[in-house]
Amino acid sequence: MSGKQTSPSPALWGAFLLGGAGVLAAFALVPRERFWANWVLWFVLMATLGFGSLFIVALEHLVNARWSVAIRRIPERIATLLIPVVPVGLVALGAVPVLYPGARPEAAHHKILAGKAFWLGTPFFSARTVIALALGLLGLYLLVRGSLAQDQSRDPAFNLRARKFAPAYMAIFALVTTLLAFDWISGLTPEWYSDIFGVYLFAGSFLCALSVSSLWILSLKGEGRLEGVRGDHLYNLGGFIFAFTVFWAYIGFAQYMLMWYANMPEEVIWYKIRLQGAWHVLTVLLAAVHFVIPFFLLVTRDAKGEPKNLRRAAVLMLGAHLLDMYWLVFPNLGGRPLFSWPELSFALCFGGGSLLWMRASMSRGEDMPVGDPFLREGLEFRL
Repeated sequence: MSGKQTSPSPALWGAFLLGGAGVLAAFALVPRERFWANWVLWFVLMATLGFGSLFIVALEHLVNARWSVAIRRIPERIATLLIPVVPVGLVALGAVPVLYPGARPEAAHHKILAGKAFWLGTPFFSARTVIALALGLLGLYLLVRGSLAQDQSRDPAFNLRARKFAPAYMAIFALVTTLLAFDWISGLTPEWYSDIFGVYLFAGSFLCALSVSSLWILSLKGEGRLEGVRGDHLYNLGGFIFAFTVFWAYIGFAQYMLMWYANMPEEVIWYKIRLQGAWHVLTVLLAAVHFVIPFFLLVTRDAKGEPKNLRRAAVLMLGAHLLDMYWLVFPNLGGRPLFSWPELSFALCFGGGSLLWMRASMSRGEDMPVGDPFLREGLEFRL
């Protein structure tokens, strides 16, 4: 049950270093807007994965779930990605005067943006980002560090403290997800507004975290670790992925349908860009890989708990979340979709770096929270 040291991966290190060199070259060679769009995309992607994983941990404590105790250590480890997210997010603030119209001097003369000048301006934008990152580290300290310490102390008081903090983290998660959605994504088109855009990003964040957690659980089980985790636990993970696939589609369609029906120029322009030319193809592809395919992949009871099927669905959802972030950010640059060596370099650097971090984190503490008094009950879980 103890965590094992993971050996370094030369392929991952090679991808990370090659990607890092490409990112430096992109900084010097490509237009600033394209460079910063890539940086913002990967910052939001990493942040949604980190905060979403911590949401899974807090949710278990909040509802006092027992079935998930045996697999809780995996999202706890993934949530430590919030540590490198901090410097990535601070550097991303360099994108604000380049990509975000509300932070530019000419915004003061815009009839809509002038009234939002204080909110959209760089100082308050930066302050909100720093606060959001600090709140993430606070949640990480209280929920993950305490759980790791419990491996040694066997102190059941941690469960009570975590359960008391869990409602506060839900408020933190709602605030941070809303800030990520409104500041870092819809802020690229500040004339556009959607009341449920934060909920849309929440659904994607939770799906991404569930998918990555499922992939690591299946990987560790393949290595002979996580003994006692069985098909019933996997079924619940598959059930959550299936349910939130439908929820994501519902929120996305509801947002589109209401704006289509109202037909207000400041709302439909956001969709008009994404429903023309090559972007229309990506929009249809996003609907297929983020909803249609995983829906039918997981719709039956047996499919949800079958490891190979769950792995396929998790990989598909992770790719769909990446496509979703691209679809949200890149149309704001205008023109056709961009994908060449700069985008590949960012994928290798940030994707490879995130995998290296998570691979190293899989040796943090025990593979299961052995100090948790409810672990035995979690291992005995049956549907």
